[in-house]
Amino acid sequence: MANASVDSSHQDGLVRRLGLFDATMMIVGIVVGSGIFLTTGLIAQSIPSPGLILLAWIVGGLLTLAGALIYAELGAAMPEAGGQYVYIREAYGALPGFLYGWIMFFTVATGAVAAVAVACAEYLGYFFPSLSTTTVVLTHDIRVLHRGIHYTLSMGQVVACILILGLSAVNYLGVGLGKTIQNVCTVAKIGAIAILIVFGVTAGSGIHPELALRPAGFSVGRLITGFGVALIAVSYAFDGWNNINYIAGEIKNPQRTIPRALVMGTSIITLLYVSMNYVYLRALPIDEMVGVVRVAEKAVTALHGQTAAGVIAAVVVIASSGALNGSIFVGPRVYYAMAQDRLFFHRMSIVHPRFRTPGFAILIQGVWACLLAVTGTFEQLFTYMMFVVIIFWIVAAASVFTLRKKYPDLPRPYQAWGYPAIPLLFIFASVGILINTIFASPVESLAGLGFTALGVPVYYAWRRKGLPRSRE
Repeated sequence: MANASVDSSHQDGLVRRLGLFDATMMIVGIVVGSGIFLTTGLIAQSIPSPGLILLAWIVGGLLTLAGALIYAELGAAMPEAGGQYVYIREAYGALPGFLYGWIMFFTVATGAVAAVAVACAEYLGYFFPSLSTTTVVLTHDIRVLHRGIHYTLSMGQVVACILILGLSAVNYLGVGLGKTIQNVCTVAKIGAIAILIVFGVTAGSGIHPELALRPAGFSVGRLITGFGVALIAVSYAFDGWNNINYIAGEIKNPQRTIPRALVMGTSIITLLYVSMNYVYLRALPIDEMVGVVRVAEKAVTALHGQTAAGVIAAVVVIASSGALNGSIFVGPRVYYAMAQDRLFFHRMSIVHPRFRTPGFAILIQGVWACLLAVTGTFEQLFTYMMFVVIIFWIVAAASVFTLRKKYPDLPRPYQAWGYPAIPLLFIFASVGILINTIFASPVESLAGLGFTALGVPVYYAWRRKGLPRSRE
C-alpha cells in the first residue's frame, strides 16, 4: 500500500483547501437535514415513552461518536479521496470496495440527494404552493412488460431537479464556492435550530414530560424490540456522519483535522437532536405525537401558535439546502476514487484543470439523482438499501482491526480512543440494529442484498477492461 499519510494533493489532482471549521460544518450540514423534524413521531410508535425516546437519541449519538472515533483513525491514516471505499478496498480487496461504491452511486448517495431535494421542494411549497409536490404538471400512462403504470410528475420534483443541477454546477466550479455555501447554510441552520430550542425550553405553555423508561402495558420484550426498531430510525437521522472521510484528499492537515472534525461534528449533532426532541416532548403529550410525520411543525405550533408553522418550514428549507449541497459535494469523491482504480468510467477520475474538482463525476451524479427524483424511486431505494448500508458500516468499522494487522507499519497519527472496546461496541450495536432491520423489513432487506449482488458481474466486467490499480 502506498503511504497514504502523505499529502496527495499533487498526486491525484485534488487540492487541500478545507480546514477544521469547513470539515465540521460539512458533517453537521450533511447530517442535519429534514430527518430531525420528521422522525420522532414515527419513533413514538415503537416506544411511546418520553424517557425512551430521549434515550434512543442519546444512544444513537453515542454510537455515532463511537463510529466517529473509528473513522478518525482510518481517515488520519489514509487521508485520500474515497473514504469508506478506500478502507474496505484496502482491508478486504477490490470487489468489496467496488460493491460499496456500486450501491453508493446507484442508490445510496444519489438517492439521498434526490430525497433531500424533494423534501426541500416540498417545504418550499409552504411559501409558494404552485411549486409544491401536490402541483401536478404531467400525467402519463406507460406500459412496461404488459403492465400499466400511471406516471405523475409534480412541480416539486421539477424544483428538486433544478436544485440538484444548480448546486451541482456550484460544486463543479470549485471547492471554495461549494464550501462557502455549505458553511453559510450550516451556520444558519445551527442558529435557527438553537433559537427553536431556546424558545421551546423557555415557553411557559409547555408540559413536563414523564421520563419513566417503561410505559404502562409494555412488556420487557416488547420494549427491547421497539427500542431496536426506534434505533433504525435514529440511525437514518444520523446517517452521513462518515461522509467527511470521502473528501479526506481535500482536507488540510488531515491527520489532525479529520479526528477533530468527526468528534466535534457528531457532538454538535447529538446535542441538537436531543435538545430538539426535548422540545417536542415539552410541547406534545406522547399520544398526540405517535405516528405524526411533521412532528416539529405540530410541536412548535402547540407552543407558539399557527405562525410557527412558517418558521419550521423556513428552517427545514435551510437545513435541507445545506444537506443537499454537502451530499452533492462529497459523493463524487467516491466515484473519483473508483475510477482511479479503473473500476468506474475513466472520465470520473479526471480533475478539472482550472476548478480542481472531479467535474464529470459531479455532473453524472446530478443527472442520475434527477432521474431518481422524477421517477420517485428514491423512497423505495432507501427502504431497500438501509440494511446494506448498515452492513457496510460494520465492515468498515471492522477494517480498523484488519488494517492494523495487514499494515502494522502504516503511520497512525491518531489511534481510535478506547481500542478495541469502542470499535467492538460499535460493531455489536450495529449488528443488533441490523438484526432488527431484518425482522422489521425482511423483503426490503433481501431486495437490498439482491441489488448489491448485481454489482458482482459488473465488477468482473470492469476487471476485463483492466486490472484495478495496485496500492501495494
